[in-house]
Amino acid sequence: MSERNQEIGSEAVNGNNVGIPAPAAPAAPPLTAVPGRKPPKTETEETKRMKENFGFFGPVTFWYAVFYAFCMFKNGSGVTFPFFVAGSLLFLCLSLSKLGITLKRGSFFYMAAMMLLGISTFCTDDGRLIFFNKAGIFLLMMSLLLKQFFDTSKWKLGKYCGAICQLVVMSFGELGRPFADLAGNRKTKEQKGGSKFWYIVLGLVISLPVLFIVLLLLSSADVLFRRITGNIMEDIRPGNILNILFRIAFIFFASYCLTSYLSKRKIREEVSDLRQGEPVLAITVTGLLTLLYLLFSGVQIVGLFMGKMQLPEGYTYAMYAREGFFQLLAVSLLNLVIVLICMSLFKKSKLLKAILTVMSLCTFVMIASSALRMVMYIRFYYLTFLRILVLWSLAVLALLFAGVLIGIFLERFPMFRYSMAVVTLLYLALSFAHPDYMIARVNISNASWGNTVSADAGNAEPLSQADLFHGQFFLTSLPYQDYRYLTGLSADAAPVLVPYMKELGYDTNAFAAENPVTYETEFRGEDLDRRKERDFGYYWMWKMQKKAETLGIRTFNVSRYRMVRYFQ
Repeated sequence: MSERNQEIGSEAVNGNNVGIPAPAAPAAPPLTAVPGRKPPKTETEETKRMKENFGFFGPVTFWYAVFYAFCMFKNGSGVTFPFFVAGSLLFLCLSLSKLGITLKRGSFFYMAAMMLLGISTFCTDDGRLIFFNKAGIFLLMMSLLLKQFFDTSKWKLGKYCGAICQLVVMSFGELGRPFADLAGNRKTKEQKGGSKFWYIVLGLVISLPVLFIVLLLLSSADVLFRRITGNIMEDIRPGNILNILFRIAFIFFASYCLTSYLSKRKIREEVSDLRQGEPVLAITVTGLLTLLYLLFSGVQIVGLFMGKMQLPEGYTYAMYAREGFFQLLAVSLLNLVIVLICMSLFKKSKLLKAILTVMSLCTFVMIASSALRMVMYIRFYYLTFLRILVLWSLAVLALLFAGVLIGIFLERFPMFRYSMAVVTLLYLALSFAHPDYMIARVNISNASWGNTVSADAGNAEPLSQADLFHGQFFLTSLPYQDYRYLTGLSADAAPVLVPYMKELGYDTNAFAAENPVTYETEFRGEDLDRRKERDFGYYWMWKMQKKAETLGIRTFNVSRYRMVRYFQ
């Protein structure tokens, strides 16, 4: 009996006895937050892949940073710039592939526009265009990154701007991410090859100062070796080394941190419908403005466009034109903002749509009036970069308002993508047009003759519409004489300026001399403007000579190369 009781007891304990139920397992205590400990953060699939593939992301990002330093060190517009843009796009595609993300439809437009801007930078010497090109490439790259990681089909301009700012600012919080991923990856067997790579990098860092010291010793030991390595020694300076190291570190962390923050997908994709405002408010404000715009548009149509308005007393057409175009440009921009706000924040209203339509049509009249005034002003005072930029801005505004008119009646119209395409395509046209060349060609062609209409004749007869667009274009009795402005033109103007200077008798052989300035060794002093006026050709040659000195295999630039060829 004792053995049988032991068996029954054993079965009961093991829960195998049908008659005697096993004791119930104690319930697990509920999970409670531990004071002072943060809950674990959720990770996305992209974040996990970045950690698992640090052996790829770490070395590739580092070599991308090295490639940037090679392309861009003291070389903002050389032949390496489009290669850097292409390398950036390749780096992006490789990173997206490793994260399991495929290129979305429409990405080719962003990539093609970036490459064209890179080529434009390599082909121009105009610092303003180079700055705008780089800014455009940055904005296109940010937009492309957002497009790849998020659904941006319903995003508008405000959402894009906010997302770009959030991406740039919040990426600073990922500065420690490369170190964390490296530390976590060294523990896995899969990353043994990657750890060897970082030993190679460490070896390079250690060997560089040793190589520099040995190079100094060998150069001082033998004169022939010193002559061979002379150019290298001139470039190897502490300042240059620190500059290169800073560029590599900056691009490495910037690229890795951007990818890391995008992988977390913390930017909200959803776009809330903010059209909750009472339309009566918008109708009141825009209605009063529209009445004022209708009155102004009527005056412009009857007076300026139809040529039936007499000039105010004491005004010339040059004075009248100069007084208006910037103000009208500002009002047109303000109207664009007002219409977009009304479309985004207020409830649907047929009356509001009608008022916004009339306001947009009145804005077209203002744009045309501003453009006509600018054309009139150019006819008296010739071309400058700012005047070309104003005409370009007016063309952009006109096309944007055409999209606004469509968006008023078609809610699903992709206004942001349309605006992106308009601005990008028109800016590419401006960039490849080389405004400095246009300015030099137009102004210099009128530097030796003019007609009999004076820009300062206060009692001049009113010009008819036919006078404005037929016959001789420039309406001034004096030929072009602003030679000081010509000294500020870039090498893009060389095909016009160099032949013109030869006609004026300048010794263009001085360009290749040690000092191209024949009257002063340097253009400095209180009478700088007078010297520019008197010797604008030599002053321009002096500036171009300094740019020509930077030409090399890595820093080759089409515009500067053509400028040198024109002097030969």
